[in-house]
Amino acid sequence: MTEPPLRVTWVQPEDLLGHELRQASEDGRDAAAPATTWHTSGGPPSPPRAGASTPPAPAELRALALTLLDELAQLPTPLAAKEPTALPGIVRACGDRWPAATTTPQGSGGPLPVSGRGGTGEALSTHQLHAAWLGRAAGCLLGKPVEKLPLPAIRALARATGNWPLTTWFTAKGVPPDLAAAHPWNRRSAGNSLAENIDGMPEDDDLNYPLLNVLLIQRYGRGFRTSDVARLWLDELPAGRTFTAERVAYRNLLSGIEPPDTARHHNPFREWIGAAIRADVHGWAHPGDPASAAAQAHRDAALTHTANGVYGAMFVAGTIAAAGGGADVHASLRQGLAVVPPHSRLAEAVEKAIETARAHQDFDTVVDRLHADHGHYHWVHAVPNAALLAAALTHADGDFTGSICRAVSGGWDTDSNGATAGSVAGLLAGHPDRLPERWTAPLKNRLATSVVGFDGVGFDELARLTQEALRP
Repeated sequence: MTEPPLRVTWVQPEDLLGHELRQASEDGRDAAAPATTWHTSGGPPSPPRAGASTPPAPAELRALALTLLDELAQLPTPLAAKEPTALPGIVRACGDRWPAATTTPQGSGGPLPVSGRGGTGEALSTHQLHAAWLGRAAGCLLGKPVEKLPLPAIRALARATGNWPLTTWFTAKGVPPDLAAAHPWNRRSAGNSLAENIDGMPEDDDLNYPLLNVLLIQRYGRGFRTSDVARLWLDELPAGRTFTAERVAYRNLLSGIEPPDTARHHNPFREWIGAAIRADVHGWAHPGDPASAAAQAHRDAALTHTANGVYGAMFVAGTIAAAGGGADVHASLRQGLAVVPPHSRLAEAVEKAIETARAHQDFDTVVDRLHADHGHYHWVHAVPNAALLAAALTHADGDFTGSICRAVSGGWDTDSNGATAGSVAGLLAGHPDRLPERWTAPLKNRLATSVVGFDGVGFDELARLTQEALRP
């Protein structure tokens, strides 16, 4: 009996090629010739929602995909001047918007954080960090059962149970069988993230990466280098717990490719959301100092991402740093934008999203406008998700429930957006007791994780460990 082939997602050349062609259309490269060669040879388009196409490609098509990936990498990118990846170029592009100075030490490790304005001078309290961790977990858990579902499906499932506009956990109870069959819940998450199934916080990469970054600061300090991030991952992060750009970069490391080439080589996911979900700790490390937070996030993101993928992480880190320094949600978003090149697609999308959120009382209208503007991107791309995050936080005006529910109700990467919105809103709340019990009680102060030594850790303990690691 022949065993079915193993389909490892996010790394098969025939799948990467389709995504790279899509990336080329977004960053302005003329990929008409490689695209024609691929499609006339029977090559599939990029998988629309998941990480692998079926069936696997024959050997000759896989070889062609590798050749075309190399050809596409050599094409000039017209947007490179407006969307630099190196930190000095980002600082120059930001000009007077950049909130503080950054210096670059000798060696290849990249820039170290420099507090140009000194931040608040005070580290975040354990109460603030506890609230931020709980907020991140609750927002992530809210979005898990509808991850990968299209926006109409999310709305239909919530409306069927009287939960629209979204105000609480999703549930399968009361959903008509035909609707449940048409729009099945996320298969990996339905068993642990619907209201009737929640029993603590299940494992998720949106929590694993911030936890890993606590370990990163413990081991290497705030002056860590991108190579230190790589070492930590190889030591502590199971390859099977990586996805999209992180999985490609992990594979590149094992192939002997070093940062920052790990972010570029055969990595069509380099402008997706992965670096942004790792950025919280960098913001927590520099309350009141968005520039230093963004510089620290850049060194992390450079392992896996370029351009807008890096900006997504810097935007989140800068926003969280501002919130930790006492700014309200609107000022925090402005300061987060100050560390992103103003003519980049991400900055322009976020600015327009904030304007749209301010202009419309009905958030469904805001979301519809965002999907009209950015629906051509993959659902995990950094640009639409950063725009939705900013719109949700703006529209909710700092309210915790409003922040996570708006972020998740907008679709796209629901668990990641819910997590980051919850982190920001939790930090703004400043204390776990100020978060509604219906969001925190089901977490049972317990986080499941594959990071060795932390499975079952409580969020109060995580807050203590985080403050200890971030202590100057």
